[in-house]
Amino acid sequence: MVKIASSSMAKLSIHELCVLIIITSFASIVISTTTESVKPTKKSALFVFGDSLFDPGNNQYINGSKPGASSYYPYGQTFFNHPTGRLSDGRIVPDFIALFAKLPMLTPYLQPGGEHDFTAGTNFASAGACALDAPHPQMAAEIYEMGGRKIAFQNAGPLGCTPGKRFEHLGSCDQLAMSLATLHNTLLAQSLKNLESHLPGFQYSIFDYYNALYDRIANPSKYGFEEGKSACCGSGQYRACNCGVNNGTIKYELCSNPSKYVWFDSAHTTEETNFQLANLIWSGHGNVTGPYNVKQLFGFSEYLSTL
Repeated sequence: MVKIASSSMAKLSIHELCVLIIITSFASIVISTTTESVKPTKKSALFVFGDSLFDPGNNQYINGSKPGASSYYPYGQTFFNHPTGRLSDGRIVPDFIALFAKLPMLTPYLQPGGEHDFTAGTNFASAGACALDAPHPQMAAEIYEMGGRKIAFQNAGPLGCTPGKRFEHLGSCDQLAMSLATLHNTLLAQSLKNLESHLPGFQYSIFDYYNALYDRIANPSKYGFEEGKSACCGSGQYRACNCGVNNGTIKYELCSNPSKYVWFDSAHTTEETNFQLANLIWSGHGNVTGPYNVKQLFGFSEYLSTL
């Protein structure tokens, strides 16, 4: 059983643990599995780090912070029927990863109500969180030295093609942001391949978030969507502004069916998009997630086909 005494991952002993990390330009997930010395039952825990894409509501509990848009309707309308602090109409990617891994949905680490026992993990992600200082390969090497052998990365997404960026660039994607993401992804793949040859027992996975999301933006009907450029919620061109801002006192529009949209607001995807992306992280094939997917690194023999 995995237990952590504090929020600092530096205090988590991962001796003999299998550590799985998914790192994006926004967020990271740490999944730990171990076998108890008394019972031969495999236990898993999920630890999530990141910003608004993975934040389950931590930001609304930060002392002195004003309630953000995600604390108000229409956020949370699809699954929870009320706002939870998630910047989506419903569940986000870590919620689905926990579901696929047969773990409970993780509560925000900062949510009041007592001490966490960390049996299943927790979610530390918070909207507006800064990027990691250490390069991804360096972090992978450090985790390896601590005992981690299975590490998964999600590459940088199409950062220049959000509704917000499209609005700023008069209908076009921000090509500089797209180029930087592409360069990062190329170097990441090269670095991990090199790392693999130097670290015995090291196994890694890269989810091609960039192309998976971009294809849904460019070809929404291919994936069951009707709209890939404009957001479901917001005002102005591409509905790129004001979704839920100030408890909805600033006028905005809301689509009738978020599941038909790739984007929910100016920079955050809908629950349906999150579900599709989480499926690819969990069980995508080599051209999308490889050389291993997260299900393989977890050691699951069967995929959960029904939710």
